[in-house]
Amino acid sequence: MTTHNQSTRGEPRVALVTCADLVDLDPDDRLVLAPLAARGVAVDTAVWDDPDVDWSSYDLVVLRSPWDYALRRDEFVTWATTVPALVNPADVVRWNTDKRYLAELSAAGVPTVPTSWVEPGETWQPPAETGEYVLKPAVSAGSQDTGRYDLADPEHRDLAAAHVRRLSDAGRVTMVQPYLSAVDTEGETALLFLASPEGLAFSHAIRKGPMLSGPDLGPDGLYKAEEITARTARPEQLSVAEKTLAAVPGGARQLLYARVDLIPGPDGESVLVELELTEPSLFIGYADGAPERLATAIATHLALRT
Repeated sequence: MTTHNQSTRGEPRVALVTCADLVDLDPDDRLVLAPLAARGVAVDTAVWDDPDVDWSSYDLVVLRSPWDYALRRDEFVTWATTVPALVNPADVVRWNTDKRYLAELSAAGVPTVPTSWVEPGETWQPPAETGEYVLKPAVSAGSQDTGRYDLADPEHRDLAAAHVRRLSDAGRVTMVQPYLSAVDTEGETALLFLASPEGLAFSHAIRKGPMLSGPDLGPDGLYKAEEITARTARPEQLSVAEKTLAAVPGGARQLLYARVDLIPGPDGESVLVELELTEPSLFIGYADGAPERLATAIATHLALRT
Protein backbone atom coordinates (compact mmCIF):
# COMPACT_ATOMS: atom_id res chain seq x y z
CA MET A 1 0.00 0.00 0.00
CA THR A 2 1.27 3.49 -0.82
CA THR A 3 -0.17 6.69 0.59
CA HIS A 4 0.35 9.70 -1.68
CA ASN A 5 0.33 13.26 -0.42
CA GLN A 6 -0.92 16.05 -2.66
CA SER A 7 2.00 17.53 -4.55
CA THR A 8 2.61 19.96 -7.34
CA ARG A 9 4.78 19.38 -10.37
CA GLY A 10 8.40 20.16 -9.64
CA GLU A 11 8.37 19.22 -5.95
CA PRO A 12 10.94 16.61 -4.98
CA ARG A 13 9.27 13.31 -4.09
CA VAL A 14 10.44 11.14 -1.23
CA ALA A 15 9.25 7.69 -0.17
CA LEU A 16 9.50 6.70 3.49
CA VAL A 17 9.76 2.92 3.47
CA THR A 18 7.84 0.84 6.00
CA CYS A 19 6.23 -2.60 6.30
CA ALA A 20 2.66 -3.84 5.97
CA ASP A 21 2.18 -3.81 9.76
CA LEU A 22 3.03 -0.09 9.93
CA VAL A 23 1.52 1.39 6.77
CA ASP A 24 1.09 4.78 8.48
CA LEU A 25 4.67 4.74 9.81
CA ASP A 26 5.90 4.52 13.36
CA PRO A 27 4.60 7.55 15.31
CA ASP A 28 8.13 8.84 15.84
CA ASP A 29 8.78 8.87 12.08
CA ARG A 30 5.61 10.85 11.44
CA LEU A 31 7.21 13.81 13.22
CA VAL A 32 9.35 14.48 10.14
CA LEU A 33 6.37 14.94 7.80
CA ALA A 34 5.60 18.55 8.71
CA PRO A 35 9.24 19.74 8.47
CA LEU A 36 9.53 18.08 5.07
CA ALA A 37 6.31 19.68 3.87
CA ALA A 38 7.65 23.04 5.04
CA ARG A 39 10.65 22.47 2.78
CA GLY A 40 8.42 21.75 -0.22
CA VAL A 41 9.08 18.01 -0.21
CA ALA A 42 6.22 15.70 -1.23
CA VAL A 43 6.24 12.55 0.92
CA ASP A 44 4.68 9.13 0.37
CA THR A 45 4.76 6.14 2.67
CA ALA A 46 5.43 2.87 0.87
CA VAL A 47 5.65 -0.77 1.94
CA TRP A 48 8.95 -2.26 0.83
CA ASP A 49 7.50 -5.46 -0.66
CA ASP A 50 4.48 -3.83 -2.35
CA PRO A 51 4.85 -4.85 -6.02
CA ASP A 52 2.78 -1.87 -7.18
CA VAL A 53 5.24 0.79 -5.99
CA ASP A 54 7.29 2.45 -8.72
CA TRP A 55 10.46 3.17 -6.80
CA SER A 56 12.04 4.89 -9.79
CA SER A 57 9.46 7.68 -9.52
CA TYR A 58 11.06 9.00 -6.34
CA ASP A 59 13.93 11.41 -5.98
CA LEU A 60 14.90 9.70 -2.70
CA VAL A 61 13.79 6.47 -1.01
CA VAL A 62 14.38 6.51 2.75
CA LEU A 63 14.37 3.28 4.76
CA ARG A 64 12.44 3.77 7.97
CA SER A 65 10.45 0.86 9.43
CA PRO A 66 10.61 -2.26 7.21
CA TRP A 67 10.86 -4.29 10.41
CA ASP A 68 9.48 -7.55 9.03
CA TYR A 69 12.54 -8.28 6.86
CA ALA A 70 14.51 -10.41 9.33
CA LEU A 71 13.07 -13.75 8.18
CA ARG A 72 13.34 -12.64 4.54
CA ARG A 73 16.71 -10.93 4.52
CA ASP A 74 17.84 -12.26 1.14
CA GLU A 75 14.65 -10.96 -0.45
CA PHE A 76 15.03 -7.62 1.32
CA VAL A 77 18.66 -7.16 0.29
CA THR A 78 17.83 -8.10 -3.32
CA TRP A 79 14.99 -5.59 -3.29
CA ALA A 80 17.34 -2.89 -1.97
CA THR A 81 19.68 -3.39 -4.91
CA THR A 82 16.83 -2.61 -7.33
CA VAL A 83 15.82 0.70 -5.74
CA PRO A 84 17.34 3.85 -7.22
CA ALA A 85 18.22 6.64 -4.78
CA LEU A 86 17.97 4.40 -1.70
CA VAL A 87 19.31 5.61 1.63
CA ASN A 88 21.00 4.21 3.35
CA PRO A 89 22.39 2.57 0.17
CA ALA A 90 22.01 -1.09 -0.73
CA ASP A 91 25.64 -2.06 -0.07
CA VAL A 92 25.31 -0.64 3.45
CA VAL A 93 22.04 -2.56 3.88
CA ARG A 94 23.72 -5.80 2.83
CA TRP A 95 26.60 -5.28 5.27
CA ASN A 96 24.56 -3.99 8.19
CA THR A 97 21.65 -6.45 8.19
CA ASP A 98 23.94 -9.29 9.31
CA LYS A 99 25.38 -8.52 12.74
CA ARG A 100 28.57 -10.38 11.91
CA TYR A 101 29.72 -6.88 10.99
CA LEU A 102 30.60 -6.66 14.71
CA ALA A 103 33.56 -8.95 14.07
CA GLU A 104 34.80 -6.61 11.33
CA LEU A 105 34.44 -3.56 13.56
CA SER A 106 36.22 -5.32 16.41
CA ALA A 107 39.09 -6.20 14.07
CA ALA A 108 39.24 -2.51 13.11
CA GLY A 109 39.82 -1.55 16.74
CA VAL A 110 36.28 -0.62 17.77
CA PRO A 111 35.51 -1.74 21.35
CA THR A 112 32.64 -4.19 20.94
CA VAL A 113 30.76 -6.57 23.21
CA PRO A 114 32.56 -9.96 23.04
CA THR A 115 30.60 -12.15 20.64
CA SER A 116 30.85 -15.73 19.46
CA TRP A 117 28.87 -17.18 16.58
CA VAL A 118 27.08 -20.49 16.10
CA GLU A 119 26.53 -21.41 12.48
CA PRO A 120 23.49 -23.50 11.45
CA GLY A 121 24.21 -27.17 12.02
CA GLU A 122 26.98 -26.60 14.55
CA THR A 123 26.69 -28.27 17.93
CA TRP A 124 26.58 -25.82 20.81
CA GLN A 125 26.52 -26.27 24.55
CA PRO A 126 26.32 -23.46 27.11
CA PRO A 127 29.78 -22.53 28.44
CA ALA A 128 30.83 -24.29 31.62
CA GLU A 129 31.28 -21.07 33.55
CA THR A 130 28.21 -19.50 35.09
CA GLY A 131 27.06 -15.99 34.38
CA GLU A 132 24.37 -14.38 32.27
CA TYR A 133 24.41 -14.53 28.50
CA VAL A 134 22.37 -13.09 25.66
CA LEU A 135 21.42 -15.20 22.65
CA LYS A 136 20.00 -13.71 19.47
CA PRO A 137 20.06 -14.25 15.72
CA ALA A 138 22.66 -12.48 13.61
CA VAL A 139 19.81 -11.21 11.42
CA SER A 140 17.06 -9.65 13.52
CA ALA A 141 15.15 -6.46 14.24
CA GLY A 142 13.22 -5.16 17.20
CA SER A 143 14.90 -7.54 19.69
CA GLN A 144 12.91 -10.44 18.26
CA ASP A 145 14.13 -13.98 19.04
CA THR A 146 16.42 -12.58 21.74
CA GLY A 147 16.77 -14.02 25.24
CA ARG A 148 18.75 -13.61 28.47
CA TYR A 149 19.96 -16.72 30.26
CA ASP A 150 21.46 -17.26 33.73
CA LEU A 151 23.76 -20.25 33.22
CA ALA A 152 23.81 -20.97 36.96
CA ASP A 153 20.20 -22.08 36.50
CA PRO A 154 19.90 -25.61 35.00
CA GLU A 155 16.56 -24.74 33.42
CA HIS A 156 18.09 -21.69 31.74
CA ARG A 157 20.94 -23.82 30.41
CA ASP A 158 18.41 -26.16 28.80
CA LEU A 159 16.41 -23.23 27.42
CA ALA A 160 19.56 -21.63 26.02
CA ALA A 161 20.51 -24.81 24.19
CA ALA A 162 16.96 -25.09 22.86
CA HIS A 163 17.08 -21.46 21.67
CA VAL A 164 20.24 -22.12 19.64
CA ARG A 165 18.75 -25.32 18.20
CA ARG A 166 15.60 -23.44 17.20
CA LEU A 167 17.59 -20.81 15.35
CA SER A 168 19.89 -23.41 13.81
CA ASP A 169 16.97 -25.50 12.58
CA ALA A 170 15.67 -22.35 10.86
CA GLY A 171 19.03 -21.86 9.13
CA ARG A 172 19.94 -18.83 11.25
CA VAL A 173 23.27 -17.87 12.81
CA THR A 174 23.20 -17.38 16.60
CA MET A 175 25.12 -14.69 18.47
CA VAL A 176 26.33 -15.52 22.00
CA GLN A 177 27.27 -12.55 24.18
CA PRO A 178 27.85 -11.97 27.88
CA TYR A 179 25.04 -9.99 29.46
CA LEU A 180 26.40 -6.56 30.33
CA SER A 181 24.96 -5.91 33.80
CA ALA A 182 25.51 -2.14 33.53
CA VAL A 183 22.41 -2.03 31.33
CA ASP A 184 20.35 -2.63 34.50
CA THR A 185 21.58 0.64 36.04
CA GLU A 186 23.21 2.81 33.37
CA GLY A 187 20.97 1.56 30.60
CA GLU A 188 21.88 1.51 26.93
CA THR A 189 22.87 4.74 25.21
CA ALA A 190 21.87 5.29 21.60
CA LEU A 191 23.72 8.08 19.83
CA LEU A 192 21.93 9.42 16.74
CA PHE A 193 23.77 10.93 13.79
CA LEU A 194 22.09 12.67 10.85
CA ALA A 195 23.42 13.96 7.56
CA SER A 196 24.10 17.67 7.23
CA PRO A 197 25.65 19.75 4.45
CA GLU A 198 28.96 19.37 6.30
CA GLY A 199 28.65 15.57 6.62
CA LEU A 200 27.24 13.12 9.15
CA ALA A 201 26.80 15.01 12.43
CA PHE A 202 25.79 14.09 15.97
CA SER A 203 22.14 15.02 16.62
CA HIS A 204 21.05 13.69 20.00
CA ALA A 205 21.17 10.74 22.39
CA ILE A 206 18.64 8.69 24.31
CA ARG A 207 18.71 6.12 27.09
CA LYS A 208 17.04 2.76 26.68
CA GLY A 209 16.20 0.86 29.83
CA PRO A 210 16.87 -2.88 30.23
CA MET A 211 14.65 -4.95 27.95
CA LEU A 212 15.65 -8.57 28.48
CA SER A 213 14.11 -10.12 31.57
CA GLY A 214 14.68 -13.76 30.75
CA PRO A 215 14.69 -16.50 28.12
CA ASP A 216 13.12 -16.10 24.71
CA LEU A 217 9.81 -17.93 24.75
CA GLY A 218 8.60 -17.24 21.23
CA PRO A 219 7.09 -14.44 19.16
CA ASP A 220 5.70 -11.40 20.98
CA GLY A 221 5.07 -8.88 18.23
CA LEU A 222 6.92 -6.91 15.60
CA TYR A 223 9.23 -5.39 18.19
CA LYS A 224 9.65 -5.31 21.97
CA ALA A 225 8.49 -2.22 23.82
CA GLU A 226 11.28 0.09 24.93
CA GLU A 227 11.65 2.46 27.90
CA ILE A 228 13.11 5.63 26.36
CA THR A 229 14.32 8.86 27.94
CA ALA A 230 16.49 11.71 26.68
CA ARG A 231 20.19 11.58 27.56
CA THR A 232 23.23 13.83 27.26
CA ALA A 233 26.07 12.00 25.52
CA ARG A 234 29.44 11.94 27.27
CA PRO A 235 32.67 12.74 25.38
CA GLU A 236 33.87 9.15 25.86
CA GLN A 237 30.69 7.83 24.23
CA LEU A 238 30.99 10.23 21.32
CA SER A 239 34.60 9.12 20.82
CA VAL A 240 33.57 5.45 20.55
CA ALA A 241 30.75 6.39 18.16
CA GLU A 242 33.09 8.38 15.93
CA LYS A 243 35.61 5.51 15.85
CA THR A 244 32.75 3.17 14.91
CA LEU A 245 31.49 5.36 12.08
CA ALA A 246 35.02 5.84 10.74
CA ALA A 247 35.20 2.05 10.22
CA VAL A 248 32.02 1.80 8.09
CA PRO A 249 32.90 0.35 4.67
CA GLY A 250 32.66 3.12 2.10
CA GLY A 251 32.77 5.82 4.76
CA ALA A 252 30.17 7.63 6.83
CA ARG A 253 29.54 10.46 4.37
CA GLN A 254 27.26 8.24 2.27
CA LEU A 255 24.88 7.78 5.21
CA LEU A 256 21.62 9.62 5.82
CA TYR A 257 21.52 8.44 9.43
CA ALA A 258 23.34 6.21 11.87
CA ARG A 259 22.58 4.97 15.37
CA VAL A 260 25.38 3.78 17.61
CA ASP A 261 24.22 1.70 20.60
CA LEU A 262 26.60 1.52 23.57
CA ILE A 263 26.64 -0.13 27.01
CA PRO A 264 29.41 0.12 29.62
CA GLY A 265 31.53 -3.02 29.78
CA PRO A 266 32.85 -4.61 33.00
CA ASP A 267 35.54 -1.92 33.25
CA GLY A 268 33.01 0.88 32.85
CA GLU A 269 34.19 1.84 29.36
CA SER A 270 31.59 1.91 26.57
CA VAL A 271 31.43 -0.97 24.13
CA LEU A 272 29.47 -1.16 20.91
CA VAL A 273 26.39 -3.38 21.07
CA GLU A 274 24.99 -2.57 17.63
CA LEU A 275 25.56 -0.13 14.79
CA GLU A 276 22.16 0.54 13.24
CA LEU A 277 22.39 1.75 9.63
CA THR A 278 19.40 0.06 8.00
CA GLU A 279 16.10 0.82 9.74
CA PRO A 280 16.81 2.21 13.20
CA SER A 281 14.31 4.02 15.35
CA LEU A 282 15.74 7.55 15.40
CA PHE A 283 13.85 8.79 18.49
CA ILE A 284 13.41 12.25 16.99
CA GLY A 285 10.59 12.95 19.44
CA TYR A 286 13.06 13.01 22.34
CA ALA A 287 15.20 15.99 21.33
CA ASP A 288 14.33 19.55 20.45
CA GLY A 289 14.90 20.21 16.77
CA ALA A 290 15.52 16.58 15.85
CA PRO A 291 12.56 16.31 13.42
CA GLU A 292 13.89 19.39 11.61
CA ARG A 293 17.41 17.92 11.58
CA LEU A 294 16.09 14.73 9.98
CA ALA A 295 14.27 16.82 7.38
CA THR A 296 17.54 18.67 6.74
CA ALA A 297 19.32 15.32 6.34
CA ILE A 298 16.78 14.25 3.73
CA ALA A 299 17.03 17.61 1.96
CA THR A 300 20.83 17.29 1.99
CA HIS A 301 20.68 13.94 0.21
CA LEU A 302 18.11 15.26 -2.23
CA ALA A 303 20.51 18.07 -3.11
CA LEU A 304 23.31 15.53 -3.70
CA ARG A 305 21.15 13.85 -6.36
CA THR A 306 20.19 16.95 -8.31
